[in-house]
Amino acid sequence: MTAIKRGTKVMVIAGDHKGKTGKVLNLVGDRVVVEGVNMHKKCLKKSQNNPKGGIVEIELSIHRSNVALLKNDTQAESAGKKSTASESKKPAKKATKQTKSSK
Repeated sequence: MTAIKRGTKVMVIAGDHKGKTGKVLNLVGDRVVVEGVNMHKKCLKKSQNNPKGGIVEIELSIHRSNVALLKNDTQAESAGKKSTASESKKPAKKATKQTKSSK
């Protein structure tokens, strides 16, 4: 089983940013923040830390189902549970024969 962790390289496989690649910066629940993907402009007020204020670009999170791990720099592999043939089959139901009883 492979998991998405901080620092791993991923590729976006769905949504507006499909095809972009980047490094995972942060994990927030079932969402991930990917470097250079889903950029958003944010206005900052003047403060002691930022005396000029201004506009900065930050990355917003995307759902982890929309990203895939990169094996190489070009080949993506889905992250999640690997199922085997025995797990994917439904359990067999017992066949019961229903007959009408005649009197």
